[in-house]
Amino acid sequence: MLTQRTETDKVYIGSIDQGTTSTRFLIFDNDGKLVTSHQLEFDQHYPRPGWIEHDPTDLVKSVRKCIIEAVRKFEMMGHDASRIKTVGVTNQRETVLVWDRTTGKALYNAIVWCDARTTSTVKKLQAKKDSDKVATLCGLPISTYFAGVKLHWLIDNVPEVRKAINEKRAMFGTVDSWLLYNLTGGKDGGVHLTDMSNASRTMFLNLKTLAWDDWLLDFFDVPDHILPKVVSSSEHYGDIAFGPLKGVPIHGCLGDQQAAMVGQKCFSQGDAKCTYGTGAFLLFNTGESHVNSKNGLLSTVCYQLGPDAPVTYALEGSISVAGSAVKWLQNNLGIIRSAEELGKLASQVKDTGGVYFVTALSGLFAPYWRDDARGTIVGLTNYTNKRHIARATLEAVCFSTNAIIDAMKADALVPLKILKVDGGMSNSDTGMQIQSDIIGIDVERPAMRETTALGAAFAAGLAAGIWKSTEELCNLTVNSHDTFVPKIDDKMRKKKYKEWEAAIERSYGWTEVVGTEQDEE
Repeated sequence: MLTQRTETDKVYIGSIDQGTTSTRFLIFDNDGKLVTSHQLEFDQHYPRPGWIEHDPTDLVKSVRKCIIEAVRKFEMMGHDASRIKTVGVTNQRETVLVWDRTTGKALYNAIVWCDARTTSTVKKLQAKKDSDKVATLCGLPISTYFAGVKLHWLIDNVPEVRKAINEKRAMFGTVDSWLLYNLTGGKDGGVHLTDMSNASRTMFLNLKTLAWDDWLLDFFDVPDHILPKVVSSSEHYGDIAFGPLKGVPIHGCLGDQQAAMVGQKCFSQGDAKCTYGTGAFLLFNTGESHVNSKNGLLSTVCYQLGPDAPVTYALEGSISVAGSAVKWLQNNLGIIRSAEELGKLASQVKDTGGVYFVTALSGLFAPYWRDDARGTIVGLTNYTNKRHIARATLEAVCFSTNAIIDAMKADALVPLKILKVDGGMSNSDTGMQIQSDIIGIDVERPAMRETTALGAAFAAGLAAGIWKSTEELCNLTVNSHDTFVPKIDDKMRKKKYKEWEAAIERSYGWTEVVGTEQDEE
C-alpha cells in the first residue's frame, strides 16, 4: 500500500470533463483525491423534433471559464497553480463537428450523440450493398447514434460543409478533437487529433488495424483529408495556449465512458462498470482482443495507455435515455422539481403498481437497436400516481441495464460478479437497490463518484510520469464504496423482467404510425 504524500510532495492534475449538458474542470492531487472543481451548464438547442444541437463556441467558452474558476478556487485554498503539471480531457462521444481550417470556426452546430434526425439516412445506408460489412469492420451498427452517420448527413444537407470539403479546408472531429484543437491554439497552430477510444466511435476505425479504413470511408462518402490523426489515450498532444494554465501540457484524452472505466480501475479482463449520465453506458473489459457481438452489443476500443502500450477492448451496451428521462419528468411534465426528488418519491411506494415506462425518447439503443421505438408508459390505472411514475423511471434504466448484462454474458461467456457504478443516477440509494434487485448481483458505488474525470486525470498522469503503472493506480487509496445486494428472489425477478419485455414490444413501430417529420429534408 502506498503511503500518503505530504503537501511538499504533491503535484496536481487537471481534468476537463465536457459532457452533454455541462462542462467541468476538476483538479486532483497525485493521491487521486479531488481537490476542487467548477461546473457550468450550457444551452441545448432543439430546432426540430428529435434534433439536438450544441453551439460549438459554448463548448469552448465553458471549458475556458471552468478552468479559470477552478484555478481561482485552487489558489484561494492556498495552492500554487504552477503545481498543476498536466491536464487530461474527457468528452461526450459521437457528437460531431466540422470546422474551417482557415478561420477555425465551426461550419454548423455540433450534432449531439442522441440526435435522431438521421433516421432516413440510416435506412439509405442500410440499403447499400455490403452494409452488413460495416459492423464487422468497426464494431458498430449503422445507427443514428454514431458519428459517421451524422457526418454523412452534414455532407448531404449542409452546403457550407460540402463546399469546405471540396475546397479541402474542412476539419472533422468529435468533441475531443474540437477541444484539443482550440485548447492548443485553434487556427494558429492547434492540433488535429483524436484518441483511440473516440476514434472507435466514428465508424471509420478498423478495429483490427486500428487505423482509418478506406472501405468504410468510401461507404460513408467521407474523404480522408478531413480526418484527425489517431493517437493513444495517454501521451503529449500539445500545450494549453491561453489562460492561467498556459503552457501546461495535455497528456490524456478518453471518451467519457472509457474514461470512467479507467477511473473505476477496470484494468482486468471481465471488469465492468455502468455510468448513469444523460444516457447509461455499461462497458465490459474484454482484454487485448475485440469480441464481435452476436447479441446487439458494440465492440469498441476501451483505451490505449501510451503510444507503445497494447490496446484494450470492451463490449459496450448503450442506453440512450437515463438521466435525461429524469430531466424530462422535471422540465416537461413538472412531476419533480429536482433530480434528487426522484429517488425520494420512488422510495415512498414499494413497487410501480404495474406501471412500466419505456424511456425510448430517442429510440432504443442496445441491445434492441430500434430507431422506430418511442417513449411508452403502460399499465396506468386510477391507482397510479407520480410516485409510481418516479419508480418506473428508475426501473426503466435498471431493466435496460439488465438486458445489456444478459447480452454480455452470452457474448463474453464470462459471468459478471459485481457491477461498478457511477454517474448522477447512482446517487440514488433507491435506484441502486432496484438495480441490484433486477440484475441479481452486487452493485458497488464509489464514495467519490467523479470517476470519468478521474480516468482522464489518470491517463494524463501516466503519460506525465506522475504515476508509473496501472498497478500503482490500483494501489491508490482514493475510494471507499457502498455495496447494494439483491433483496428479491429469482422468481420475482423473472416475473418483472418478463413484464418489462412486454412493455418494450409495445414501444416498437411508433414512427411508422405517426410518420417521421423529424427526419432530414
